[in-house]
Amino acid sequence: MKVSFAQIKASSTGAFTEGCPTRVVLDHIMSKWGVLVLASLSDGTRRWGELRREIDGISEKMLASTLRTLTADGLVHRESFPTVPPHVEYSLTPLGRDLMERMLPLVEWVADNSDRMLAD
Repeated sequence: MKVSFAQIKASSTGAFTEGCPTRVVLDHIMSKWGVLVLASLSDGTRRWGELRREIDGISEKMLASTLRTLTADGLVHRESFPTVPPHVEYSLTPLGRDLMERMLPLVEWVADNSDRMLAD
């Protein structure tokens, strides 16, 4: 199925215009950290430390912020277990899994083409 941007805009009144929620969602899921957190979770449930190790270069503050945002957006599920020390796990929701089925081919394309694109 091939759809153009014009068709998307025509079928969703106001989509991608200034102040539209679509821009907020794009910002959340297409940010550098949002993509990497979602991609990491596409491989399964992760604890905080696992995410921190898998996503090279992310600060604790940015990881916390990104997880909060993606959880509030309904893409990530946070489950806290009443143990000492605290045990929290993160996983994709059904909506998050649906998104990643569509986004992982783009992530793969970036991995395959980034060197060629940025070559001097």
